[in-house]
Amino acid sequence: MNKQRLIPLIVATALFMENMDSTVIATSLPAIAADIGTSPLTLKLAITSYLLSLAVFIPASGWTADRFGARMVFSIAIAVFMVGSIGCALSSSVTDFVIARILQGLGGAMMTPVGRLVLLRSIDKSALVNAMAWVTVPALIGPVIGPPLGGFITTYFSWHWIFLINIPIGLLGIFMAMRYIDPIKSENPERFDLYGLLLAGIGLAGIAFGLSVAGLSLLPWTIVAALVTIGTISMTLYVIHARRTASPVLDFSLLRLATMRAAIIGGFMFRLGIGALPFLLPLLMQVGFGLSPFQSGLVTFASAVGAMGMKTLAARIIRTFGFRNLMTINAVVSSLFLAACALFTVTTPLLLIMIILVVGGFFRSLQFTAINTVAYAEIDPAQMSRATTLVSVNQQLAISAGVAVGAFSVETTLMLHHATELTADAFAPAFLVVSIISAASAYFFWQMPDDAGHEISGRQAVEISSRKEAAKAVAKAASETTEDARDQRLG
Repeated sequence: MNKQRLIPLIVATALFMENMDSTVIATSLPAIAADIGTSPLTLKLAITSYLLSLAVFIPASGWTADRFGARMVFSIAIAVFMVGSIGCALSSSVTDFVIARILQGLGGAMMTPVGRLVLLRSIDKSALVNAMAWVTVPALIGPVIGPPLGGFITTYFSWHWIFLINIPIGLLGIFMAMRYIDPIKSENPERFDLYGLLLAGIGLAGIAFGLSVAGLSLLPWTIVAALVTIGTISMTLYVIHARRTASPVLDFSLLRLATMRAAIIGGFMFRLGIGALPFLLPLLMQVGFGLSPFQSGLVTFASAVGAMGMKTLAARIIRTFGFRNLMTINAVVSSLFLAACALFTVTTPLLLIMIILVVGGFFRSLQFTAINTVAYAEIDPAQMSRATTLVSVNQQLAISAGVAVGAFSVETTLMLHHATELTADAFAPAFLVVSIISAASAYFFWQMPDDAGHEISGRQAVEISSRKEAAKAVAKAASETTEDARDQRLG
């Protein structure tokens, strides 16, 4: 198979493993807790510790890839993730399990941004849209397929297999990466910004962890507020520090580029709204409609089907309409399908729900592909590692914020209605809130230049071809007019 097609598949497989594993244990916590002698609530630490590990180590990924080579770091990250998976399967206490999840988070923190860096350094810009379409799918499918798969494995096999299935996938990924990915690394790696990493790590950990547990009743609101406040202060200190260093771990100067600014700010708002969907929809299906976790998973999996259908059409659609036009309109269209979830009731036919989720999944996946691709439209090769790190951090924060906003909206609805029991009615306002936030991202996409990303999308070539055809038509018409005039004079 052509490298231009094989490398995106290698990266996508690793990212699917990471995205799925971050959610797969959600439905299996009771079984795991019973087996290792603790409560499901206590074991929620396993989920939050994983997110914490991701937030802390992602900023170091860019420098590490430049220093040791993206292929080597990517392969080692998969290996670390596998070791963490084995540790989870062998855990006999909460402490063992949390440590193993932190190790998984370390592997995942390197896998995601470095995987994208491998892609950017291995694929021609003209083929980047198709490559990103493949890499976008795992991010959409993982959170959707994770909970039902976890429930299925736990019910019919054993929870240990949730983690052990990563081993053959990981071994195959390492083999394919070492064989087909070129050993590219920076010839002049920058000085490592340890102080910046500490500030950014504390800042991201506080914000991401605080937002992740907000509204989930895991910690008192005072502690959640303290975490977010400490994280915000630390990130503010980091921004001040980053202006004074030549090699920041998070390079916010990249936001001067119009395409990167739209991908970060607009992408954050869009992901925040869409990121709430995997949290709100299963709850609505299970708590509101009384479906089992497995049945709920089968329904919500419909959005993943739509995502898969997009990957073959993304490049053609973006080339036809251009990044700015497409992303502006599609942000609103995707948000409307998200808002449609507010209309779901117990009497809504499941077939209709699945159709809305399938079509909505198509547009959401198309938007993610466009955001992930246009972010790198103006990035020089020397800035690629910084860009992938910044994009990965932004995505992690957006997902955490999406869950927090979704949970807060549901709790606020319950409080306003003086209700104590969660019902289907409590979810409608939450879907509307997150859909409005997602739709607002269209403003930032519209701020991009009209020709944004034309080099990547191929739209410039289409426009040139169209202008040439138009010029030929004009010349032909002029020629015919001249001939007609000559004939009339001769006549």
